[in-house]
Amino acid sequence: MSLADKSAALLASWFGCGRAPIAPGTVGSLGAVPLHLFLRSLGPLPYWTATALVAAIGVWASQRVCEVSGEKDPQWIVIDEVAGTLIAMGLVRKRSLAVRLAALVLFRAFDIKKPGPVDRAQHWKPEGLGVMADDLLAGVAAGLMARWL
Repeated sequence: MSLADKSAALLASWFGCGRAPIAPGTVGSLGAVPLHLFLRSLGPLPYWTATALVAAIGVWASQRVCEVSGEKDPQWIVIDEVAGTLIAMGLVRKRSLAVRLAALVLFRAFDIKKPGPVDRAQHWKPEGLGVMADDLLAGVAAGLMARWL
């Protein structure tokens, strides 16, 4: 396995969060919370720049893992949950902790249930984009819903 493949796997698993034996997606989302808290303290431009960077890296890492593994969307890829969590919590980053946690819970619900466009997005090509797209949309939906709470 090349260094690029190992790097992609490490990032796709969000430094091992995706290797959790139970609920790796939830563990990945929880693994995003410290990054959210740090970025929140830096202001909106660094927050959204870093979130876009995680999403872009996620497309690359997910694509590479899908190609190497031959799987369409391995369960241990959780960088998509990280990006979705950052979006959901970022849309309410100035709100109370309770509202930010509600955004996280709503994100997980949208990610698991995959309503309408969220479900369709997971089938986008190439695979790396599809892996990321449903979680990015779920993050937007969850963040907007939490804003209305």
